[in-house]
This record gives sequence, C-alpha cells and structure tokens, in this order.
Amino acid sequence: MKQILIPAIRLTLVITVLTGLVYPLVVTGLSQMLFPHQANGSLITAGGKTVGSELIGQKFTKPEYFHGRPSAAGDGYDAANSGATNLGPTNQALINRVRDDIKKFRQENPTYTGPIPADLLTTSASGLDPHISPASAFAQVDRVAKARGVSADAIRKAVERRVEGPQFGIFGEPRVNVLALNLDLDRR
Repeated sequence: MKQILIPAIRLTLVITVLTGLVYPLVVTGLSQMLFPHQANGSLITAGGKTVGSELIGQKFTKPEYFHGRPSAAGDGYDAANSGATNLGPTNQALINRVRDDIKKFRQENPTYTGPIPADLLTTSASGLDPHISPASAFAQVDRVAKARGVSADAIRKAVERRVEGPQFGIFGEPRVNVLALNLDLDRR
C-alpha cells in the first residue's frame, strides 16, 4: 500500500506546484514582459487618470457623446455580471426594450431618417462590447455635432479616423471603439 500511496502523493504535490504555481507565474511574467498593455487590462488614461478599458464598454448618455450598444450585463457594462439576456425574439420583454430603444434613438437623433443599425438596438453576447459599427457611429453624427457646437463634417472625419478594420484584415467587421472616439472629441 505504501508503495502506491507515497509516489501518488509526491506526484500530486509536484503536479500541483508545476501547474498551480510555476506555470501561472511563468505565463504572467512573460505576458507582463511581452504584452504589458494587454496584460494589465488594456487601460486607457486621459489627463493622468484611468478612464476605462479598450475591452469593456461604458455607458454614455449625454448628447455630446457617442452612445454604445445596449448592455445586458448587470446595471450596464458591469464586468462582474457579463452575459446576454437569453431573451428569444418572441419574448415580450425583449420586444418592449427594443421598441423603447427605437423611440429613444429617434428622439435623440431627430435628423437621422435611415434604418437604425441593429447594434444600437441589440446587446452583445457578453453585454460588454466596447465597439459599434461605423454605421452606428455615423447615425449619431448630427446629434453629437449639434451638442458640441461643431460641424457634422468635423465629427464625421473623427469617426472615420477611429474606424478599425477587421482583425488581421480578415476576422470580423469594421468597428469603432466608443470610448476612444469620445476621448478624441474631448481632446479637441
């Protein structure tokens, strides 16, 4: 019995130390050396203060700011409650929320007459998406320009500068990081 038990305990301790201590420390050390910005949360600073992350959306409600996607994560963009609502297309709660969001968008953006881009009405799977489509950003240009007292053309150019292409040129769709765009506008 001892011949089996003692090697099993030793092996368990060795594997625990390797996989529970050594491996995480090596991976953390390498990521801090090779990718410090990403390893520390891709944080964005403005005026010496951390204002958010490139990876987690924020709720913007003022008219001078671009608004992101609706969030189903807790009380809006709560990373501790990340997740979708799982409401189906015939669920009355989803229908009511989308109807209310359409009404709110039309009130806030009265000069926009086209179809509302879907990502301004639907939540992402995580509820934390920091990006909107270029179409969603362009749909808000007139409201932001009016609230900031600048030309719509200047705001449109700011959006164009912030459009990111697909990842590695092939994965995903073009997108605009809402926080980065709003910070660009605040710097002007």
